[in-house]
Amino acid sequence: MLNIGYGNIVPLNRIIAIVSSDSAPIKRMIHEGQKSGKLVDATYGRKTRSVVITDSGHIVLSAFTADSLAKRADGSYSETAAKKNDD
Repeated sequence: MLNIGYGNIVPLNRIIAIVSSDSAPIKRMIHEGQKSGKLVDATYGRKTRSVVITDSGHIVLSAFTADSLAKRADGSYSETAAKKNDD
């Protein structure tokens, strides 16, 4: 399981990609996910910094950076580094 912030978790085996939310194609993907009902906003009102794409077609928005989530996913996560990256 991958903690994407604020008590929200996503199963690691379902994740296809973790990407930054800055590019136009990702913004279009977010808009399409919203229209199709497959968008999950886990930012709790904060700025969307990364997008988690799952094999079921769901798109999960996170307030944490893609780098921070990738480090959490591969096990090299430390709380000090996470606070530095996410603030």
